[in-house]
Amino acid sequence: MTDKHELRAAMRANRKRLAGLDPEASLRAAEHARDLPAGDVVAVYRAIGSEIDADALSMALAKQGRQLCLPVVIERDAPMIFRRWSPGEPLELDAAGVPAPFPLAEAVTPDLIITPLLAFDAAGGRLGQGGGYYDRTFAALPEALRIGFAYAGQEVENLPLEPHDIRLHGVLTERGYRATA
Repeated sequence: MTDKHELRAAMRANRKRLAGLDPEASLRAAEHARDLPAGDVVAVYRAIGSEIDADALSMALAKQGRQLCLPVVIERDAPMIFRRWSPGEPLELDAAGVPAPFPLAEAVTPDLIITPLLAFDAAGGRLGQGGGYYDRTFAALPEALRIGFAYAGQEVENLPLEPHDIRLHGVLTERGYRATA
């Protein structure tokens, strides 16, 4: 069995390839925003590297009247917090070097958490970057629905999960939204 380090390297290369093959995938995925589960406060993210861009999705969710927020890393080994955000508002780098709202932005608790990933499976398995930020946050917010946002080509047959890995409730890709088993 491939270890997670090797699997992450392979999945990073795959995601980068997919991003280059289909630069419009995020726009098509955003067309399916209406199919996402209900939730007033939705955590989105600012894409880094080859992560599928969440800008069009953020705009579509805002047009639906949903309140948006972004994750913020305050401490590296703690769950992330979420601060209210609207597309176009200025951002600063958080403790992990990721664009995040300024500290004056209101802290909120999301109903839905849209998460980037390296790979996913039909049972809701998610392979992240390996920092554990989202898994710690999912554990701290068990009521929030966890939705992966990815290229359809990031799906794999079966991901090896560890006890601390928390499954997704669904995945949104350019092919649409589907709940996971």
